[in-house]
Amino acid sequence: MKENIAIFASGNGTNAENIIRYFQEKKTAEVRLVLTNRQKAPVRGRAASLGVPCFCFTKDEWEAGTPVLDMLARHQVDAIVLAGFLLRVSPAILDRYAGHIINIHPSLLPKFGGKGMYGTHVHEAVLAAGEQVSGITIHHVDGHYDEGAIICQHTCPVLPGDTPETLAQRVHGLEYAYYPRVIEEWVAGDRT
Repeated sequence: MKENIAIFASGNGTNAENIIRYFQEKKTAEVRLVLTNRQKAPVRGRAASLGVPCFCFTKDEWEAGTPVLDMLARHQVDAIVLAGFLLRVSPAILDRYAGHIINIHPSLLPKFGGKGMYGTHVHEAVLAAGEQVSGITIHHVDGHYDEGAIICQHTCPVLPGDTPETLAQRVHGLEYAYYPRVIEEWVAGDRT
């Protein structure tokens, strides 16, 4: 039986698009909808171009949880995937989907995680710290930014002369290669 996935995204949506395209070719899961907290987020156009409904919710709807939960129920969502989503998941959603929400972070957690550590900010911090390795962490979501149990990590080198942009390109390559496959394994297995 196919698992129904919702993607939560706040920005450009390249990871969301990659995930949607991946599951269009698979029988294990289907992306049923994309939810965003930003009216002008480019992810909305990406989802629409791929035939996936995308809805924008207000801050009040997010914090209340019920409107978002109702939307997820209407689309029979089994699992939630965060892909560049910048808000902390509300307690109501965490409670309803406990063990059924994962996230990807562009560093090797626990380093360079937490509130405000996203996108370029992460890559700048990695370079400022003189790290020789960076990568991605795919993890379960709990009530704290980037503190859920780690599912897996994948690495790439930090090269001499790297800029936040060049490092980001290598990290994005890891995200595109691994996140859809990990999602597929996760939805097919025991998510606890």
